[in-house]
Amino acid sequence: MRWRLRRATAADASALSLVAAASFLETFAGFLSGEDIVAHIAAKSGPDQFMAWAGDPETIVMLAEHPDGAAPVGYTVLTVPDDVGPTLAGDIELRRIYTMAMTHGTGLGAALMDRAIADARARGAGRILLGVFGRNARARAFYERQGFVMTSERQFKVGNSLNDDCVYARVISAD
Repeated sequence: MRWRLRRATAADASALSLVAAASFLETFAGFLSGEDIVAHIAAKSGPDQFMAWAGDPETIVMLAEHPDGAAPVGYTVLTVPDDVGPTLAGDIELRRIYTMAMTHGTGLGAALMDRAIADARARGAGRILLGVFGRNARARAFYERQGFVMTSERQFKVGNSLNDDCVYARVISAD
């Protein structure tokens, strides 16, 4: 299947918020409490957040759309590092990379990652950082297949609970 990837704008904020909420729920139901999931989505994935990212010249938001009907099915947010531990000059953070479960195994995740790496290189970044829920084995395996290595751990708040995250990095300047 040929997924459509395009740079998101502020006009895409509602679609991004929808796929952010749905994919977060799909990913973390069974790991986190429903109350914490709903609180996190309300605080971190509303249309206002996506409008702010889309309008920030330091941030690149990509939207993945289904080729039949252009329904939003995934997205990435590439931005200035925040709360990922020690950083180096030229680091950039892949703050979000999510796809809907219906797309798993189709290559969409890899396509989004390839695009994020290309965009990071175009910005002159030497390394991409990202944080991932420590118990999300599927995501961790994906990042490791993509050449990321774990560099540290952190605590990450979702709703009212603290969770253990792993911070990964991938050098991209020499690829």
